[in-house]
Amino acid sequence: MTAPLLDCRDVVVEYPIKGWRRAPFKALKGVSLDIRPGETVGLVGESGSGKTTLGRAVLGLAPVTGGEVMFDDTDIAHYSRPQRRGLSKDIQVVFQDPYTSLNPSLTIEQILVEPLTVQNVPKAEASKRVRELLDQVGLPSNAASRLPREFSGGQRQRIAIARALALRPRLIVCDEPVSALDLSTQARVLDLFKDIQDRTGVAYLFVSHDLAVVRHLSHRVAVMYRGEIVEWGDGNQVTSAPKHPYTQQLFLSAPIPDPVKQAARREALLELKERNLAGAAGVN
Repeated sequence: MTAPLLDCRDVVVEYPIKGWRRAPFKALKGVSLDIRPGETVGLVGESGSGKTTLGRAVLGLAPVTGGEVMFDDTDIAHYSRPQRRGLSKDIQVVFQDPYTSLNPSLTIEQILVEPLTVQNVPKAEASKRVRELLDQVGLPSNAASRLPREFSGGQRQRIAIARALALRPRLIVCDEPVSALDLSTQARVLDLFKDIQDRTGVAYLFVSHDLAVVRHLSHRVAVMYRGEIVEWGDGNQVTSAPKHPYTQQLFLSAPIPDPVKQAARREALLELKERNLAGAAGVN
């Protein structure tokens, strides 16, 4: 087995709550998962489940109060800002909203050159890299001189992906990268992620609320509920035959185009929820 590139071990993230002697809110309660080089791990859950918090913990944007975030056998959980700046060559991020993640006053070339400039890449080499990146994400070379507002949502997300690829990272945290896009654009962007991984060997932590989305991309899938991983395993198994009741609810909640099958799925979801409520009442 290949050694993990990223290994989260019993990660705890807590946020203080205002009030005298009130216990902090635990967003993550000892979460463990690993990602191997060139692998996609899907992290799925509803809003508030803690999935985005784990991605932010990997990026150094959430306070890790317990456990370890190992990258290349080094604990990066408490890296300083200068250390994080050096780590940006290896770990990058694609955010959810392509409309707010790009600076509207900069041209696409300026946006793509910025991370290269921070790493002291020579100007001529940086310009060449910008052309390579635009080609890599399927945008014309004349896009470099244009502003973000001149592009559609799908094209903006391609630009965001190009920016994440600028330094040739080994891991990209993808935080709901297609949730703001329509279905046809989602499919094209997902295909782009897969194509880039096949060509570069980059690993992804792919955060999403939609099992149907991660099914097409993930080698393994972790399902989060209230700050804990409740199911973790092979991507095909978790997304097509889930075992945990919460994962089953996520599976049945995903819409399908066949109205007859969708009606049957809706009935199955209602039955599952009633059964889970009855079970919870019995425990109490």
